[in-house]
Amino acid sequence: MPRPVLTAVALAATVLMSTGCTRVSPPTSSTVATPPAPSAPTSTPAPAGGLRAGPGTSANDTVQPQPAPASCHYTYDGTDPLPDPHCTPGSVDPQVTQANISTTICSHGFTSSLRPPERVTAPEKEGSAVAYGYTGWLHLAEYDHLVPLELGGDPNDPANLWVEPPDDPRATSFANAKDRLEARLNGLVCTGRLPLATAQQAIASDWVAAERTYGG
Repeated sequence: MPRPVLTAVALAATVLMSTGCTRVSPPTSSTVATPPAPSAPTSTPAPAGGLRAGPGTSANDTVQPQPAPASCHYTYDGTDPLPDPHCTPGSVDPQVTQANISTTICSHGFTSSLRPPERVTAPEKEGSAVAYGYTGWLHLAEYDHLVPLELGGDPNDPANLWVEPPDDPRATSFANAKDRLEARLNGLVCTGRLPLATAQQAIASDWVAAERTYGG
């Protein structure tokens, strides 16, 4: 009786069986692994006081965008102005820490090296005045660091800068009571009587209340 002729398919199956190989089926949709979702970007951690960390000191400061016109509102404690916490919550320079105050904020001349030039601050001040609706003379209003440089405030973060109206209707310059408080707190921090983060948080949250607590 003549031997059957093997078809090509049958021959291939015979070869696979004889060599111990098995056919691998393509994966179904239920077995296809999905790539892991990308992780969320990490942000700069807040310093110990809870204030946001700004971009820090820069050798090439540029004009920063300000809040939208009329979007910020002053409040007053007596004649003392307070900034809008939504527009100006305060921020700190991440390069200034409790561990290095002796070579930063407690070192003579440190803050003068951080101030952005007037070509940067002048247009920022005008923009901040529009945001706060300030219509007085700009030379009587300070473009103020809410957390001052002498307490490690960020030099050019819009979150730390505001047009501070004069606290005296008879003012002839932008000198004000907050300036005295800033010097007082710097002295307390640099003599070890007050932690840096405590001073930063106190002046950022309510500088008038901080003046009552720590003097000025």
